[in-house]
Amino acid sequence: MSTNEGYHFHEATFVDQNGELKTTKIPVVQELAARQDHFPKRFIASSPPLIIAAANTLPPVIDIAKLQSDCSRKAELRRLAEAAKEWGVFLIKNHGVEAVVLDDVKEVVKGFFGLSYEDKKANVGSFKSVDDMGYGKNFVKSEEQPLDWIDRLTMKAAPPVVTTCTNTNNIDGLSVWPQKPGNFRQAIEKYVEESRKVLDGLLQDLAESLSLDHQNAFLQHFEPEQSEIKVRVNYYPPCPRPDLAIGLMPHSDASGLTLLLEFGATRALQVLKGSAWTTLEWPNDNNNTLLLVNIGDLMEIMSNGVLKSMWHQVRTKLDAERFSVAYFYNPPPQSSIGPVVVGGGTSMYKRVVVEDYVSNYYKISPTTSKEAIMYARLG
Repeated sequence: MSTNEGYHFHEATFVDQNGELKTTKIPVVQELAARQDHFPKRFIASSPPLIIAAANTLPPVIDIAKLQSDCSRKAELRRLAEAAKEWGVFLIKNHGVEAVVLDDVKEVVKGFFGLSYEDKKANVGSFKSVDDMGYGKNFVKSEEQPLDWIDRLTMKAAPPVVTTCTNTNNIDGLSVWPQKPGNFRQAIEKYVEESRKVLDGLLQDLAESLSLDHQNAFLQHFEPEQSEIKVRVNYYPPCPRPDLAIGLMPHSDASGLTLLLEFGATRALQVLKGSAWTTLEWPNDNNNTLLLVNIGDLMEIMSNGVLKSMWHQVRTKLDAERFSVAYFYNPPPQSSIGPVVVGGGTSMYKRVVVEDYVSNYYKISPTTSKEAIMYARLG
């Protein structure tokens, strides 16, 4: 445990410009927010610090029940195609994941971040690897890099780790699960199981909405036993200087599809639509079960650029905290994916091995634009 002026620190390891391995200490944002007596310069975003959003906008809302009904399916497929092409992000309702499942996730997430720093570190590991599993920081590449106003926890939920060891919490960084709250893993795995059915259905719906030759054009890449699911829990405490700090730097996701559960403060997630940042409204439905789906880089490749991965960021809030649970759904790491070309068109992307693309993504991130996708672009 490291302290300085009463603060605890995460440690992040990176290779500097001279090829030397360095370790930097990063203040725990949750503690900075609680004290509010010091705002480290490392959390001041690059100039200009933040881009003001053009407007608050409700993203398209797709009704999964309508996609499952013969009389409404065609119309809802058209809405799905438009949302995926024009926005790269959409809300879904009537998806079938029960409210009690979502409530359990919210409860264990709040429970974990309600623990003291010592308790958090004692019951979940931190792994300094490309995946940054466990509790800590990721995408830290230098001492000078502006830092996000966020604390994070990351687990691999699939495929399961096969081991005869009794301690499955510390197997090569593959599966890192908090021991507190006691039902944390159970709640998250139930959510993962139920949500995977929704995403598999959406992969088929997206293929049909784009009039591809067969419904499994995308789903065929997501092999049931080996496809990878990572869950990243994000906590954004209140920030004393939202004019200077950013919650999460601009980026796209190195995923096929990403499913997002949000609770706490709203009007924080922004997408770059056209040339302006747009803040997404997240309305409260009666059951509070709306989920957000966004197109990842791998889906952009598989769709030959017809679907675009979303460039997005998160703003900070002065007097409100925000939680989100991001569910990243990818084909198996060693599988090869390539674009589906329709009607004799031209391939815009080359075939890539999933783990090679993801490794390059982590290597070059953070970037100021969608540089990672160029790894797969032709021409």
